[in-house]
Amino acid sequence: MLTKNQASDIFDRIHRYSSADEVELLVSGNRFALTRFANNTIHQNVEDENQVFSVRTNFDGRTARATTNKCDDESLKRVVEASENLARVQQPDEDLLPMPSSAEASGTETFTVPTRSFPDTASITPDLRAESVRKIVDIAVRHKLTTAGIVSSGESVEGIFNSRGLGDWHEQTSSEVSITMIAGDSSGWQKSNSPDVRNLDTPALAETAAKKALDSRGPKEQAPGKYTVILEPAAVLDIVGFMFWDFGGQAILDERSFLNNRIGTQLFGENINIWDDVAHPLQAGAPFDGEGVRRHRLHFIENGVVKQLVYARGTAAKMKRSEYANRVGPIVATGHGFALPNEMGEMPMNIVFAPPDHPKTVDQMVAETEHGILVTRLWYIREVDPYEKILTGMTRDGTFLVENGKMKGGVRNFRFNESLISMLSNVEAMSMPVRSSGEESFDMVVPAMKVREFNFTEVTKF
Repeated sequence: MLTKNQASDIFDRIHRYSSADEVELLVSGNRFALTRFANNTIHQNVEDENQVFSVRTNFDGRTARATTNKCDDESLKRVVEASENLARVQQPDEDLLPMPSSAEASGTETFTVPTRSFPDTASITPDLRAESVRKIVDIAVRHKLTTAGIVSSGESVEGIFNSRGLGDWHEQTSSEVSITMIAGDSSGWQKSNSPDVRNLDTPALAETAAKKALDSRGPKEQAPGKYTVILEPAAVLDIVGFMFWDFGGQAILDERSFLNNRIGTQLFGENINIWDDVAHPLQAGAPFDGEGVRRHRLHFIENGVVKQLVYARGTAAKMKRSEYANRVGPIVATGHGFALPNEMGEMPMNIVFAPPDHPKTVDQMVAETEHGILVTRLWYIREVDPYEKILTGMTRDGTFLVENGKMKGGVRNFRFNESLISMLSNVEAMSMPVRSSGEESFDMVVPAMKVREFNFTEVTKF
């Protein structure tokens, strides 16, 4: 993998080749390997390694970016020339700020992000991934089930350098297991990932997926309607993930956020506290954003009230000049922007739900539920109403009836139509938050939730 010193040398060459007022280099490198299995056998093993050098140049308020995956002198000269030619023909952007200096990018944030690069993860071989699959398949065969899924591993680097002295670098490893266990008329699923492969307990995940498939056999049909639901962490993650684009200042300025006219109001239940915390030990990712600004730790939902937004540098400057300047919390660049130029603005990327005052396990939530539904995961989620944040989607891979504090077997899957505002106002209990992975959203640190009045609108045939 590319090192910081090598990347810095590449930037020095790019800087020499450029005649722009300012120049920036984003570096990303990745080695990713995946072993895929289905029908209880491995059927695919792939590995890919690549590096990308993305050059942005500025000429008096005009900026553009060009990209290459080669670092020889001629390729670097060509990518600089391409970026400069594109920048020269752009319309000047009166909102474009100078690139941040090292001091501005560092700001006042003093916390330390824990290491996210682990030798044990970086050294995973195809044989080790195959051994993980063997353990999964052995469990499937013992339970007379069929299994499918992936085991993957990788390592990545990302860095940013600019002509104002900024130079920052991040290294990370990754490991992931996703398991589906399939019976005749039922299925079970589990997924987990971590920068540190030692945090993955593959046999335990496989046993849980198998138990869900076995316990949900012969699913019964339950009438649609409003139920008390127990959402496991993956289900919570995939549904709440749809709201976090709206927490960026640019979304407020564009009036496309469900938070317009709601900041500072009691929007969710008083038991909802959410942070953006890149330094949390269960989080992952770089401690700086697409412009190199260090990420802030923000308590942006406090006792159900939205207190803060996240801002890229340019958005913060525009917000201070806008009609919203006196209607939102502190307006500073928070390190949540994306690489420029972009139309996305910013968003929180390291979501962490605060632990509840009285956490309960999923088993305890089940024991305290007279009549309800337990949901393992959700999928095919789409937005119906962007301002009320009404979403629709379906349950899958382990949906169970709960009666008188006990699991009473599988039920056919439901389609739901549910407002996130209502859902997060109706949370009766939460577990301790855990790092969770789904399929519809990015990884977060979230709890399981017991929610009243969750709206199921249809029943599927499976």
